[in-house]
Amino acid sequence: MNRLREHIEAITPLTDEEFEYVKTFFTLRKVRKNQFLIHDGDEVKYEFLVLNGIYKVYYIDENGKEHILQFAKKDWWMSDYIGFFKQQNSKMFIECLKEGEVVSLTLEGRNKLAADLHKMDHFFRIKLTNGYIALQQRIMMLLSGTPQQRYEEFVRLYPDLISEVPKKYVAEYLGVSRETLSRLYSNTNK
Repeated sequence: MNRLREHIEAITPLTDEEFEYVKTFFTLRKVRKNQFLIHDGDEVKYEFLVLNGIYKVYYIDENGKEHILQFAKKDWWMSDYIGFFKQQNSKMFIECLKEGEVVSLTLEGRNKLAADLHKMDHFFRIKLTNGYIALQQRIMMLLSGTPQQRYEEFVRLYPDLISEVPKKYVAEYLGVSRETLSRLYSNTNK
């Protein structure tokens, strides 16, 4: 739980008493490689903060094609946020790619923390704002960036993921074929 405290205090400091209260809302969970935190059709009870490991958040379209929305690693939050905030069943999957640990938080717990502690309301607002900004940047890059630009941006933003995530998943995330990704990789590393 020290990692949780460090994560929160990167945005807002907490007293020991406040943190003792905050941590009662979170549950620590070890996750094995290939284990799912959420399946399509599940009730979405939690959002997760990654303490360690690597995860992918994705959905499968009506043609059976997988679309990766997000990779998540240390200090990143993840969930099927449509299902989480609207209290609907999931349309996504969250799968562990590299063994790790997460802490989970319910929507009820999140709302109670935000209502009880102004500091936590501020924390959640900052995290949500940053996530929304990152999402818009990703959409703009997917819509207008060339495959080369998308690849270079991915490497710039997530240099460690390029070596830790299977190339087929990186290609899916970037919206390119595995062959195109290989070409981009070799063009960049000449």
